[in-house]
Amino acid sequence: MSSGAAAGAAAAAAAQQLREEEEEMTRYSDAELQDGWEFKIVRSNTAAFKKTDVLRKVRDEEAQAGWVLLEKFDNSRLRFKRPLSARANDSTLIGYDPYRTHYGMAPLTFALIIVGGALLGTAAVIGLVALIVTLAK
Repeated sequence: MSSGAAAGAAAAAAAQQLREEEEEMTRYSDAELQDGWEFKIVRSNTAAFKKTDVLRKVRDEEAQAGWVLLEKFDNSRLRFKRPLSARANDSTLIGYDPYRTHYGMAPLTFALIIVGGALLGTAAVIGLVALIVTLAK
């Protein structure tokens, strides 16, 4: 297995583990579900929510659509809720998706950068070994 494929497999396994963890952490009571609330998790590929100013910015952006921060799972995941009645204002929001679930660089772009970096790293090592072998002759 190439290093790029190994990195991709490891990333997929980590993502699956996070989804399973979120399922365990986000049990909703019947009252919450019946009282007209909706929930979402906003994720970041990096530990962006570790920075207080970023956390505040995301919280304020989400508040425009009526979302309230319930909890910070870790530096990469935030859970929000809002009343279903807040949907009525969604059409008035300009330049903001009230159902966004991601903050920062797109997950696919981030994954391609990691895999590309791994592949370039492997190519650089092979090139360095070839150079050393050539110079050693």
